[in-house]
Amino acid sequence: MPRSSELRGIILMAIAMLGVPMVDGIAKYLSAQYSPLFIGWARYAVACLVVIPMAYRAHGMQLFPDTQRFAHLVRTAFLVTAMTLYFLAIARIPISLAVSAYFVGPVVAVALSVLFLKEAMSWRKGLSLALGFVGSLVVLQPSGDIEIGLIMAFGAGLFFALYLIATRQASQNSDPIKTLAFQCVIGTVLLSPQAAFTFEIPQLDVLWLFAGLGVISAIGHLMTILAFRLADASTLSPLVYLELVGSAIIGFMIFSEIPTLTTVAGAALIIISGLVLLRRSATKKTRGHRK
Repeated sequence: MPRSSELRGIILMAIAMLGVPMVDGIAKYLSAQYSPLFIGWARYAVACLVVIPMAYRAHGMQLFPDTQRFAHLVRTAFLVTAMTLYFLAIARIPISLAVSAYFVGPVVAVALSVLFLKEAMSWRKGLSLALGFVGSLVVLQPSGDIEIGLIMAFGAGLFFALYLIATRQASQNSDPIKTLAFQCVIGTVLLSPQAAFTFEIPQLDVLWLFAGLGVISAIGHLMTILAFRLADASTLSPLVYLELVGSAIIGFMIFSEIPTLTTVAGAALIIISGLVLLRRSATKKTRGHRK
């Protein structure tokens, strides 16, 4: 793979991960006046307006994946549940704390893959689980009062882990644009009941913020898709943790939130637990190239 292409992939991934907290910040700001349930629906509905025309231009009326649609439905259900819980969480607790708890998801996915997909347990996986568990305890601080928003953030991380497992089960040959179109449309449908009960006509001065929710989300997804076409997963995966940096910046600049030392320490352990697994994947990939 040409070095210039890999660099473009890294840049796209970094921008996408730093941009995701912008969506979180908008959602948290809007949650002061609108229900997080309605905000979650609006994010998917606006994203449809961006993705569907793109999918139609690329594939005509064949907008959705051709195979394993039930698997795609399940993974979309897990994803929208994770997003809804996360939006409910950031309406109650600082963004940096919520995203630290949310990032336990990939670690939980390791345990689920061993239990349900019968993947082999290794010392790296065991170390990752141990570090992730300790990091979660540090963030949660079970000796004190447990904030409901923090529980929701951990719940979001759990459903994100289920989404990752469902993604492994789904076909890996689906066109990414079709997959994204399916997620946007079905996600909007699944979230419509909660939006109907919490619907409130947005005021004109915040319409651009509601639009930004979907547009930034869609652009972030597309940039991530392009990034993985230009660079290896083992190169891009560590950049996911830039979302923690972006969340801390948004929280401080917009909401004057300063992460506590325990949040930083717990987040650091969770990041290390993820990097342990990434190191394993990179090593296996390198050995494969040597063969």
